[in-house]
Amino acid sequence: MTAPTTTAPARGRTHPGWWQEAVIYQVYPRSFADADGDGCGDLAGIRSRLGYLRDLGVDALWISPFYTSPQADGGYDVADYRAVDPVYGSVADADGLIADAHALGLRVVVDVVPNHCSDQHPWFHQALREGPGSPLRERFHFRPGRGADGTEPPNDWISLFGGPAWTRTTDPDGTPGEWYLHLFAPQQPDLNWDSPAVQDEFRSILRFWLDLGVDGFRVDVAHGLVKAPGLPDLGHCEQLALLAEKRVPYFDQDGVHEIYRSWRTVLEEYPGQRIAVAEAWTDTLDRTARYVRPGELHQAFNFKFLNASWDADQLRELVALSLDAMRAVDAPTTWTLSNHDVVRHATRYADGDPARGVRRARAAALLMLALPGSAYLYQGEELGLPEVTDLPDEVRQDPSFLRPDGGNGLRDGCRVPLPWSGAEAPYGFGPVPGGPAWLPQPAAWAGLSVEAQAGDPRSVLELYRSALRVRRSHPALGAGRAVEWLDLGPGVLAFRRESPEGALICTVNTAGHPLPVDGSALGSLLLSSAEPPSSIAAGNAGNAAGGAGILLPADSTAWWQAP
Repeated sequence: MTAPTTTAPARGRTHPGWWQEAVIYQVYPRSFADADGDGCGDLAGIRSRLGYLRDLGVDALWISPFYTSPQADGGYDVADYRAVDPVYGSVADADGLIADAHALGLRVVVDVVPNHCSDQHPWFHQALREGPGSPLRERFHFRPGRGADGTEPPNDWISLFGGPAWTRTTDPDGTPGEWYLHLFAPQQPDLNWDSPAVQDEFRSILRFWLDLGVDGFRVDVAHGLVKAPGLPDLGHCEQLALLAEKRVPYFDQDGVHEIYRSWRTVLEEYPGQRIAVAEAWTDTLDRTARYVRPGELHQAFNFKFLNASWDADQLRELVALSLDAMRAVDAPTTWTLSNHDVVRHATRYADGDPARGVRRARAAALLMLALPGSAYLYQGEELGLPEVTDLPDEVRQDPSFLRPDGGNGLRDGCRVPLPWSGAEAPYGFGPVPGGPAWLPQPAAWAGLSVEAQAGDPRSVLELYRSALRVRRSHPALGAGRAVEWLDLGPGVLAFRRESPEGALICTVNTAGHPLPVDGSALGSLLLSSAEPPSSIAAGNAGNAAGGAGILLPADSTAWWQAP
């Protein structure tokens, strides 16, 4: 194992915190690149494609879990937090990947999964073996059942994957035993963060990976670690005054913040500005902002923006609220459009028309990259990949689909392996033409591969490459929170970003048809997600502005060098 490179070389402008304006690319390792031909992506595959990420123009990659796992939930059921699952490689492979990324100027953020572990974790195995009264059971939420002979779950909580959030155990003597809590799959028992042993273990886990050289952590289910005292029924939440704040007793409890303050202390023990970003699903942006107060985590995902409709007024309101909420705690804002848990935005925006979905996805990307703060990209969005909605039932692996009382298993459709090259599946995902892929790729993806799009100025890939080049070089983009809103008429979102060295204006037409605007103050066009906006002759009836008219194409975003 080589000595870790603790930081990546600076790329472009530098600021007090690199994360404040970073573009971070999410890698779902099972679906990114397969080096050994077994149909499953791996760390060696990621390592072989680092040059692609550097040339794309991102600053860092975030890698979803690659730890030892039975894969009951795509790696989010961790059996050993300090080991790499053999399907992905080894700790030596992780070490080499980090070193190579740093040599290319890329930082590396990895997932940490603290809300739950795998039922194959040694702690849980031992807790089951030792039975009721075992000190190991204090590290989880074991409870006796209710009703006659304890046959009913301890409370009425529901798993996010469907059915009760409790599973009954069998005692060592073969008799029915206590129940354990799992907010997700039964193979994912929730850890009890009231246990000092759990707190000590995760600080140790953080140090293990920080010692290896990672630049930070994405904290899975960051809002779920602490449960309300007594684990009250959902039906009795009024007694805890939780319903008024629309919070359930197992999410977004105030006690999580003490945990993250202790984690921040660990992160600051290391050089090179190591960070943590919260996956915290909260009811309000103000609640999200609590995770990034001084002394806590560095960033939190902005899920309100991810779930926004393609509507100029709603987008403007959400951007303004997001900036205000983070300004109040002196934290940068984040923006993202897709991830491994949601339907890809090219499909969400389509409203039944795939061409419209791609058009809006291109426009949304330029909007996101023009906003102040940090942007997170999900692998494949730079190719305009749609959601795969017709996977056969026999190949689907999302546990919420596999449970009889679960959901629709929508997450498989956004995890289909990437197309890199060639006309035949797996499209360069693996080393052998016609070789396996853990989920089947659509035939149409041959035309969406990296090879097919590279060099085509009309492609989604080249739009992303161009946008990231401009974002890196333009002084008004990146860090900072200020936007000056411009009123260009209904259906248009427009704002100005200012810096002493120059200004940029972003215009977004969310209407399904071209819109005329006054272009006299826009300046020269830098980049457009669609065909370049056209001029309208002064006095033309279509020029509602009446001045130097510009016709913004339907569902498009443009960047202008402001005069």
